[in-house]
Amino acid sequence: MCTCIACRHPGLFFGRNMDLDYAFGQRVMITPRGYLLHGKTEDWRTRYAMIGIGAAEAGWPLYAEAVNEKGLCMAGLNFPGNAVYGASAAGLRNLAPYELISFVLGQCGTVSQARRVLADVNLISAPFRQDLPLPTLHWMLADGSGCLVLEPLAGGLQIYENPIEVLANNPPFPYHLENLKNYRNLTADYPPSRFSAGLPLEACGVGLGGLGLPGDASSASRFVRAAFLRWNQDCPQEPAAAVSQVFHILDAVAMVRGSVRTADGNWDMTTYACCMDAERGIYYYKTYENSRLQAVSLGKENLDGTELVCYELENTQQVHWVNKRE
Repeated sequence: MCTCIACRHPGLFFGRNMDLDYAFGQRVMITPRGYLLHGKTEDWRTRYAMIGIGAAEAGWPLYAEAVNEKGLCMAGLNFPGNAVYGASAAGLRNLAPYELISFVLGQCGTVSQARRVLADVNLISAPFRQDLPLPTLHWMLADGSGCLVLEPLAGGLQIYENPIEVLANNPPFPYHLENLKNYRNLTADYPPSRFSAGLPLEACGVGLGGLGLPGDASSASRFVRAAFLRWNQDCPQEPAAAVSQVFHILDAVAMVRGSVRTADGNWDMTTYACCMDAERGIYYYKTYENSRLQAVSLGKENLDGTELVCYELENTQQVHWVNKRE
């Protein structure tokens, strides 16, 4: 389970929670320009460098999310039971699901360009290796001009405009858009009493405008809660404040270990949260074990190198001591 948001302060700040009951060897990875990728049906070289978190397998950057040097961001979120992948089709670009982020961010600089390229993409049922499960995913894609959702359904890859700039998991995206209408009465304002004109009722405190905002960890509820916070936020227009704001919103839809058990009996939890400053190419993250923000800059690496650059996650809690530690 995961939640993804795009915020504009005014540049694009793209963040997500990775909610899982296991680790997948994740690390921060930088893929340089001109990097050769051997795909299932074709090989290609990246046009643009990118940075994100994923697993590096046999030279492949298996990204969960990333941003490229042009400011295009993309994240894959769990979509079990709904994701449909087919067989290779003649005349189309046949890609395995794990290839999609690296392909789109490696070849496209904008959402509009990505949309044109994706019109010819056919996602095929091909795992990276037989011992690695086929990921069942849908994706959110954003740049400074707009946001899309990509869903592989029975009729092929569906591309939706995403004016909410939020994504969670099941059901499919059109359901979330329709369901959001049920919460149109919510407000961040201090609401007047509307119970009855003849019965004035005093408020017991602030926050009553949000009464009815769902607080559980289900996908539909996280979508509504993240959308409410994303569209009612008040944030200074500068990068440090924007990064902090994104993490505050993600914290409000995060999973605490011990609060959500999977069907297999494991604890689902927010293993990491991230925020990507698209304009500056900076990837910020924190893990469940270490709440201090870490940052890796795309601009500080050799983007014309020949190898993946990888950084292990900082998983030990770091504390800044203000007074002298005894």
